[in-house]
Amino acid sequence: MASDEHIELAQYLKNVHTSLRNLSSNIGAEKAWIEHCNNKEVLNKYAQCMQKLATVHWDSNSKSENSGAFSRIKWATEFCEEYFTNSCSVYTRRDMEIAMKINVTLNKEQLFHKPYKLLDVGSCYNPFQIYDFLDVLAIDLCPANESVKQCDFLNVCLGNETIIINNEVTLLKENSFDVVTFCFLLEYMPTSEQRIKACLNAYKLLKFGGLLIINTPDSKHVGANSKIMKCWRYTLACLGFSRVKYEKFKHIHCMAFRKSLNKEIAVRWATIHKQPYMEFKIQIPQDFLKTQNDNNSEKITVDVEDFGELPFNDFEF
Repeated sequence: MASDEHIELAQYLKNVHTSLRNLSSNIGAEKAWIEHCNNKEVLNKYAQCMQKLATVHWDSNSKSENSGAFSRIKWATEFCEEYFTNSCSVYTRRDMEIAMKINVTLNKEQLFHKPYKLLDVGSCYNPFQIYDFLDVLAIDLCPANESVKQCDFLNVCLGNETIIINNEVTLLKENSFDVVTFCFLLEYMPTSEQRIKACLNAYKLLKFGGLLIINTPDSKHVGANSKIMKCWRYTLACLGFSRVKYEKFKHIHCMAFRKSLNKEIAVRWATIHKQPYMEFKIQIPQDFLKTQNDNNSEKITVDVEDFGELPFNDFEF
């Protein structure tokens, strides 16, 4: 049972998301994002609410034997360790086999070694810092503590080095990270285009063979939003990512994508498996509020409450 504080914190975060979506509809996504990034009062309160919600309520629930909640951080770290220790080489061999079939040249897979370089986007309070086998760069629009660097991931410059000035990231080095994590990040962004841009930035920053880990909320049963998840997989494949791990828990989808050693390997999967309903989009049910009267039969039918906002509407996570 959720406490009054839990509900109050969650409601504030929901209100911020709703306000950002509405502003995007009124003035356009880019202008709305800039205005949102400049609203320091809202961002500061959001950061503090998120940190408290995650550390006091979510973490305690995930440790409870009677809770169905699952730690997204635990899932990500366990898979990272397993992937780089064991299955990375398996996927490399698979890439080599497919490359021979489609006659493409592979980019050289860089060596991975501990501590693995992890970029935690939308980190808030840097939950990954407790793991010794990770070298974490935690970034957020509004950091909750000094271990997190300020950065607008949608607009940060990418180049040949990482530059941090006065705790603000001004440049991120391309092809330098072993892992990029999006823990409840994409739902924060009001449009599909922005979510795709975030994933494209992750692609540019990852080493070949590196991992993009995405957690997204969903309290429905495993098949309820399967078409949305398949569209995500299709879109990410078009960008050059191959999905290597997927699990659906009570309140959350946990996914891991590998940066293929040649983009065409992932694109081949997308071409073979494309269905009529699949579009180059990363959508969440809230996106369909503005198109629910559209008569286009190819649109995916969803319940706009399926994802809540994050796992907030259940107050169990």
